[in-house]
Amino acid sequence: MTETETETETSPKTRLTALLLAMFTGVFGGHRFYAGKPGTAILMCCTLGGVGLWWCYDVVTILTGEFTDGRGKRIVRWTADEPLGWGAPSEQVLFELDQVRGELGELHERVDFMERLLAEARDQLRLPPSR
Repeated sequence: MTETETETETSPKTRLTALLLAMFTGVFGGHRFYAGKPGTAILMCCTLGGVGLWWCYDVVTILTGEFTDGRGKRIVRWTADEPLGWGAPSEQVLFELDQVRGELGELHERVDFMERLLAEARDQLRLPPSR
């Protein structure tokens, strides 16, 4: 896919703005007005975000970069100064992902240890008293 093809498929709107609007005015369709979808925004306003379900779905699609504007272009950029298109992840992003992965592994080990301690304590309480 060439750079011009990527630019035509990516919306100039930003994900951060859409997400903030969804968080604060989501049940009233504020993020859909921003994205250029006034019809569904009004419908969302009338149903209070589909009783919260439609709003929740939109928040997830915004976070994953699958939310589209009124022209069908995906809103993927977090900020306006970010270049159009996906591009390769930076070294800083890869480093931070490795850090998060390490922290999650450490958290998993701690939870596993606590589960074992709780299981031992539970088993000790169930033993019959010695005579």
